[in-house]
Amino acid sequence: MLKLIVTVWIALICLPSTSSAQFFEQGQFIKDIKNRVLWLRCSAGQVWVSETKACAGDVVKLNQEEIEVAITQANEQLPGNWRLPTLSELESLVCSSCAPAKVQNRYFPGIAREAYWSGTRNSFNSQMFWSVNFQTGHKYSRFLRYQQLPFLLVQDY
Repeated sequence: MLKLIVTVWIALICLPSTSSAQFFEQGQFIKDIKNRVLWLRCSAGQVWVSETKACAGDVVKLNQEEIEVAITQANEQLPGNWRLPTLSELESLVCSSCAPAKVQNRYFPGIAREAYWSGTRNSFNSQMFWSVNFQTGHKYSRFLRYQQLPFLLVQDY
């Protein structure tokens, strides 16, 4: 029994950390094995420049109605079925030990230091959506669908 416990303990301490094993670069996409989604690594309004490994352009802020149009356009221009991330998916990008923006810059270099939309509504007030603020790394549910925030897109894989 002791050998089993020691073996399990050793196996647990030898696991790679979630942050290093969660993301895999695939050009303009990031494969997120924890959430089983593929991220567009640049914020809406930006484009991935592979030569510089950076996002170019200005981050665009849209309201929920405008985002629906942007998602339709993304689905027409890119393979897959794109959507806003859930709150838990978006929160999983937060790197608490990183300086603002609280995200691993290697994977998401264009993130603005502000609140980003999730597709998750507040269960106590369905008029509000959850967001994650990448300046602080905290989540908030104080934004209404007519307000404009930046966003990222994901698709399931």
